Amino acid sequence: MSVLDPTWTALLYLVAAVFFILALRGLSSPRTARRGNLVGALGALVAVVTVFLSARLENIPWILGAIAVGSAVAAPVARRVKMTQMPQLVALFNGVGGGAAALVALLELTHAGDPWVRLAIVFTLLVGAVSFSGSSVTFAKLQELMTTRPVVFPGLPVVMAAVLLAAVAAAVVVILTGSPVPAVLLLLLGLVAGVLLVLPVGGADVPIVISLLNAFTGLAVAASGVVLGNVLLVVAGTLVGASGTILTRAMAAAMGRSVAGILFGAFRGGSTAGSTAVSERPVRSSSPEDVAVLLGYAQRVIIVPGYGLAVAQGQHTAAELADALEARGIDVDFAIHPVAGRMPGHMNVLLAEANVPYESLKEMGEINPEFKTADVALVVGANDVVNPAAKTSSGSPIYGMPILEVAEARQVVFLKRSMRPGFAGIENDLLYQPQTSLLFGDAKDSLAQVLGAVKAL
Repeated sequence: MSVLDPTWTALLYLVAAVFFILALRGLSSPRTARRGNLVGALGALVAVVTVFLSARLENIPWILGAIAVGSAVAAPVARRVKMTQMPQLVALFNGVGGGAAALVALLELTHAGDPWVRLAIVFTLLVGAVSFSGSSVTFAKLQELMTTRPVVFPGLPVVMAAVLLAAVAAAVVVILTGSPVPAVLLLLLGLVAGVLLVLPVGGADVPIVISLLNAFTGLAVAASGVVLGNVLLVVAGTLVGASGTILTRAMAAAMGRSVAGILFGAFRGGSTAGSTAVSERPVRSSSPEDVAVLLGYAQRVIIVPGYGLAVAQGQHTAAELADALEARGIDVDFAIHPVAGRMPGHMNVLLAEANVPYESLKEMGEINPEFKTADVALVVGANDVVNPAAKTSSGSPIYGMPILEVAEARQVVFLKRSMRPGFAGIENDLLYQPQTSLLFGDAKDSLAQVLGAVKAL
């Protein structure tokens, strides 16, 4: 028996929806992201409690047991995951959401007599399954459980088209008959379609596909809200779908690519990742003391953090180095590329953890005109986002991607572990230019050595 009447249920759902909207607003800025996350969690709590108090639930022990198991798994994972692995975690959570929506829709098919409800069911089945399997492949790519390069085979477009046509046929049968057999077939076809969709994507484009699949999950959840007659699911799913779509377009624009080109570029024989071969051209290497002299006697220094900084967990040392330089009267800023680190906001969060002032974090459009006034650009673990090939090489996989104009600085120092190319798998000609020097080693260790040398000046 329900405790809440329909009026109170609707009111509490409205409160939860407002919390979700406020959460998205908070997540739009690193300064308010933590508060936005808490507001979103509060909205989810209100929604779950409202369901328990308003619906006539059966199998409550099973429901509570599932919540307990999920919490026991999720809480330790969320606490232990490294910031460098956050994109993989997002991919997993996103895939689980899509898969859950698909399973709910499959179970509800036996109660659906209305063809319009069956239409929502087949949409949820297909899109949720695509999101689940596609997100699983993106996780495997980012976790390097499989190659990050595009995986294509002869006839892939034909196979993809055949799978989609079969899925449409199965969906029509489900809508007309309500039979569970074609529904299960549709679910399986969706899983295959998700794998085929993501396999040809490689290099730095994988995080963009994660964002796109996140939008897919939102749409699947919204459709499942139609199936269950739950307005809050429709609202929440629509918010996720819309925000995921906006983020996908923003990330694609930051990479200078179209979403269609990212998904289907490999079908045309192109690639979203280049050669992994390492050039044997000579480079100018430096010692920590050499770099310290360049930095210590500069007037303007711009630090460009990248994924290598995140992997080495060197953000605190980078912040200490910036403080040491500012103590010498040097103007220091951090240049943040929109997709630095593999996901938007990745670098902002890392540096905020190290108490770098928000005023020192400059976005690409703001900082690019200032590189020409910089005495030193210190690139820590970044490659693709500063690679001039994006502007000069029409055959490059990253051609057209907006980059940080590091090459315009008077001196450029790269802190790199090795000469291996970045995530996009292409060589950076800036490494071989006369104004560029390289300090090899782990980013955190190299920063610590440079910091010690600066303090000794």
